[in-house]
Amino acid sequence: MITSSAAEFGETVLHGKLAGLDVGTKTVGLAVCDLGWSFAGPSETIRRTKFTADLEALRKFVEREQVTGLVLGLPLNMDGSDSPRTQSVRAFARNLAPLNIPILLWDERWSTQAVERAMIEADVSRAKRAEKVDALAAAHILQGAIDALANLAQRH
Repeated sequence: MITSSAAEFGETVLHGKLAGLDVGTKTVGLAVCDLGWSFAGPSETIRRTKFTADLEALRKFVEREQVTGLVLGLPLNMDGSDSPRTQSVRAFARNLAPLNIPILLWDERWSTQAVERAMIEADVSRAKRAEKVDALAAAHILQGAIDALANLAQRH
């Protein structure tokens, strides 16, 4: 199942760890959250090669971390419309079907910029920023999603 609805995703993934993915053209940043869906943290970055290798790396990550659902950052245009990158991430999500776990597409319009700004304010060197930005962006994306899921759960 692939959805953009946090409510639909939340009904499908009732418990377990979630992973956030910041899918770029050269790398995929990965993050995980705790079992209680309270906080997300950066994990690692996968350097993209052929999709079969990328899928295998993600499969190993999902198994090792015991992930029950994925949150993929969806890079929408500022007006909310799709861009070529948006279509690429949607195709990437469809290609993750062999993992057989629910996928939430989450609006990530400001994630990388927010993470970059925070690292600059923390005086992180340019080299260190380049190394960490994808996993930190994935954590930012995942945190937004689990905050929304927690908010939905409180209403029910």
